[in-house]
Amino acid sequence: MIETDVIILGTGAAGMAAALAAHETGAEVLLVERFDRVGGTSAISGGVIWVADNPQMREAGMADSRADALAYFRSLDHGDLVDETLEAFVDRGPEALAFLESIDALKVAVLPGYPDYYLDRPGAKPEGSRALDHDLFSLGELGEWAERIYAIEEPKPLMLRETPLGGATAMPPMEVLGERMATRQCGFGQAMVARLLKACLARGIEPMLGVSTRHLLRDGARITGVEAEQNGQPITLHARRGVVIATGGFEWDAEMRQTFLRGPVTAPASPPTAKGEGLKLAMQAGAKLGNMTSAWWAPTLVTPDQPWASGEQRAQIILIERTVPHSIMVNRSGRRFCNEAANYSALGGVFHQFDPANYDYRNLPAYLIFDAQYAARYPLGTRQPGQPIPDWVMRADTLEGLAAQIGIDGAALGETVARFNTHADAGHDPDFGRGTSAYDHFYGDRSREGTAVTLGAIGEAPFYAVEIASGLLGTNGGPRTDGQARILGHDGEIIPGLLGAGNAIACPTGGIYAGAGGTLGPALTFGYLAGRTAALANA
Repeated sequence: MIETDVIILGTGAAGMAAALAAHETGAEVLLVERFDRVGGTSAISGGVIWVADNPQMREAGMADSRADALAYFRSLDHGDLVDETLEAFVDRGPEALAFLESIDALKVAVLPGYPDYYLDRPGAKPEGSRALDHDLFSLGELGEWAERIYAIEEPKPLMLRETPLGGATAMPPMEVLGERMATRQCGFGQAMVARLLKACLARGIEPMLGVSTRHLLRDGARITGVEAEQNGQPITLHARRGVVIATGGFEWDAEMRQTFLRGPVTAPASPPTAKGEGLKLAMQAGAKLGNMTSAWWAPTLVTPDQPWASGEQRAQIILIERTVPHSIMVNRSGRRFCNEAANYSALGGVFHQFDPANYDYRNLPAYLIFDAQYAARYPLGTRQPGQPIPDWVMRADTLEGLAAQIGIDGAALGETVARFNTHADAGHDPDFGRGTSAYDHFYGDRSREGTAVTLGAIGEAPFYAVEIASGLLGTNGGPRTDGQARILGHDGEIIPGLLGAGNAIACPTGGIYAGAGGTLGPALTFGYLAGRTAALANA
């Protein structure tokens, strides 16, 4: 048996934040990971952190307030917000960031001009400032542990704010990127996980890898530890003060996905580590569940030539591809069905529209249609402008020929493209309003002006099509917590000794993805709260 004060399950951003908060509050900590690598979804993410009225905003003199943040969230509420947890995130988020920066577990800066996602709502910040990006981190500082970060063999030698995804008009020169790769510098979620891991290791918190949890241990009503298995051998982990569930979502468990989610999910953008382990433990403990039909929805692109190292299908969120000119999305009828440049989380819902006449989802399958102008100028997944279009992308010299390959009506596709071209040339999209929002412009072609950053006619052969999937970045439902990250039972009472954070719990912001970093802000905040609360229990 291994005995400690606080056990944290999961080594993503939430789990490591919990470990650090518990340690700095005076507890002995055991950080446990099911897989042989740390970081999970956090490691492959963009790493952006959304926190209202954050310390970097204050330092830069940017105005924000508790009232603005709460008004923004409540204007978007469809009944899934809980005041206590929402207010805990808004009130304690800045504190959590300040704590993590003070111990060198984070080093972040404001993403210039990155707007909130719903700019028509009260309290929104069109000029940005609530979204934070990570400074570069040198992996050499981690020694052998650097190789234990999930997907670290895929280098990201730049900060998000240096890319079009972060608002830059050009990438750093190749020689600069080459120098960074030579010195093993990284940004994005890799930098976040690496800094958190370094801070853990500096405090003697070495993740225990390859541990599969089986059951929670109880003494009466109180959770006292975990029955687990490592290398085929059973082990018992005992926690004197508490167990924190921070194992991520459940999107890679097909049965849970089918049982809980409200619509089809064919291609998650997360790595195949989110298998619902924490949710199963919480259910065993009699936890009250919330937000279970929701997720961090996003349209995704399957890259069949780039599976995960473990063999699972891989997909990635599409942002730039559907926003830049000379592209549209169409459904099985060959018709546009949305503002293609809208924020990805809200856009995910359009794939769940059900057609009662056909008893099927009317916008699946969906296809991104683009032309030679697009191919010459813009990326597609990991393919950069100037590189060959992948073989798995359909192409034809005519729209009719392309439609035949897709299996949709050629006349309908031709009419759709002709109508879009007329509106694009006029600089106005009366059908779906593409280009009217500041957010629509953020991922567009900033070398152009006005709505031309996103509106451009499709007219130069060859024409291309690629299927767009109904995907997600992760689930955001799970056990309900109170404002101190303590998990609640069916009766609404606290389950003593059991806490949660990250995608493993019912998100404090419900299903609302407030802006870039809308998952990691609550994850880090509730990780911090969970760690502190657990450490102070019976201390």
